[in-house]
Amino acid sequence: MNHPNRVGSVAVAAALAFCLLAATMPADAELRVSELDIYLNDHDVTVHVVLLGTIAPGFHEGLLSGIPAHVRYTIELWQYNRLWRDALLRSVTIERQLAYNVVTKEYKVVSLKGETRPAHGTRDLRDAQRVLSEVQALKLGPASGLDPAEIFYVRVHAEAALNGENTFVSRMSGTAEQTMRQSDFRTIQRVQ
Repeated sequence: MNHPNRVGSVAVAAALAFCLLAATMPADAELRVSELDIYLNDHDVTVHVVLLGTIAPGFHEGLLSGIPAHVRYTIELWQYNRLWRDALLRSVTIERQLAYNVVTKEYKVVSLKGETRPAHGTRDLRDAQRVLSEVQALKLGPASGLDPAEIFYVRVHAEAALNGENTFVSRMSGTAEQTMRQSDFRTIQRVQ
């Protein structure tokens, strides 16, 4: 007979736990996309992305003790559809790692996925952050394969995490963050 009361009390306890978790979430999420530039020209669709806050305050202690920080960009080219769901045309994932060598006191940025670039070593954290947080001239594909009459946009998902672990628990503890930004709508046709 007490079954309905038990279900109600479980629901109240779950709602209370959710409110407590929401209240303890980090209020100052630092990671954000500051620049998102898209160039649709006659040859290629090119994207330029800059992140701010790739090394959050919660990352510093772990990074200086030798735990690497990872940044993952997922950059997607979408075609807008007025009557149905938008169509994903192309998706590129770029992953980079920032490691600190305690012995040499040097930061090293290495590309792990999606691009081939030489490792960048420096003793300056700001220089390492600059290299980690900027994607320049990423070619999403040829513009010749796109319909000039259609509308397109780019969506960027960015994740930053210590040791590459981006879970709910790591975001709650401040060792992982994520953000998303979408560009304005664009067409290939030139407006005259």
